[in-house]
Amino acid sequence: MPKREKVLVAMSGGVDSSVAAALLKEAGYDVVGATMKIWDEGREQSFENPRICCSLRAVEDALAVCERLGIPYHLLEFQDLFKREIVEDFCAEYYRGRTPNPCIRCNTRLKFHHLLSEARRFGCEKIATGHYVRIEGDVRRGFRLRKGVDPGKDQSYFLYGVTQEVLGRLLFPVGGYRKAEIRDLAARFSLPVAEKAESQEICFIPDNDYAAFLRRRDPSAWMEGEIRDRTGNLLGRHGGYMNFTVGQRRGLGIAHAVPLYVVEIRPDENLVIVGEKEELFATAAKVISITWISGSPPAPGVRVTAKIRYRHRGVPVRIEPL
Repeated sequence: MPKREKVLVAMSGGVDSSVAAALLKEAGYDVVGATMKIWDEGREQSFENPRICCSLRAVEDALAVCERLGIPYHLLEFQDLFKREIVEDFCAEYYRGRTPNPCIRCNTRLKFHHLLSEARRFGCEKIATGHYVRIEGDVRRGFRLRKGVDPGKDQSYFLYGVTQEVLGRLLFPVGGYRKAEIRDLAARFSLPVAEKAESQEICFIPDNDYAAFLRRRDPSAWMEGEIRDRTGNLLGRHGGYMNFTVGQRRGLGIAHAVPLYVVEIRPDENLVIVGEKEELFATAAKVISITWISGSPPAPGVRVTAKIRYRHRGVPVRIEPL
């Protein structure tokens, strides 16, 4: 009898990753479940919110699913890595006046880098997750990252940092299904998380109050500053520019004839710049930290669709590599 391919499934305790594990086992893979432990000892209470992934409840749910499927389960000690590469980066980005997306960095650095290394310890050459994306191609032709078939759940945006080498070791079993179908499959497999609600909050900020989280970490960085418009008019004051993100309209504390939005944050000047909605619009952007998933940059002037945030519908753009 041929040896079955062994796969490590990153299990968040949610429906999607649980069904991913069940589908792989049904397909004949030798499945191993694992959850990344990201909280420090003594801080478990901060991770008890059932609405976040990787919480204590998530570990219990993932273990219950693995017991139901009859597969081994491991809790991986990722606290130091998570703090250094995700939490500290999250804070540093806000102090630079930018708005980070920690889930993207977690996917790129932890799940599809460190977790891949851990997988080999268990004899697994591939890892799988519950992301709603698909992979096409092979080693000879190259791999392509495709959107999930459910447009409301597609998560390809979060995986732009993966490379050809990494794509060749990934499996996304739920990417070809719609969310409703995954719920039905969870019920068919009799998984204990079949009715579990979606996780939403940032996993290390269970109350979703990122400003309070940043203030606790570095109170000295929060200094009162000015809110001005593009022409320099003083419109108000702020209690810390980290409270703001470009595009924000609510919570500015400014009475004005028309709605105002944050159009720029200048950390070096401790200054928040606001303007009317039209001032948010731009026809170009200089982007950094690029990953050409194909392995090489496209030809100058290539036309593609670009998204600037997860729920952005995307717009046609022209790429000019510098």
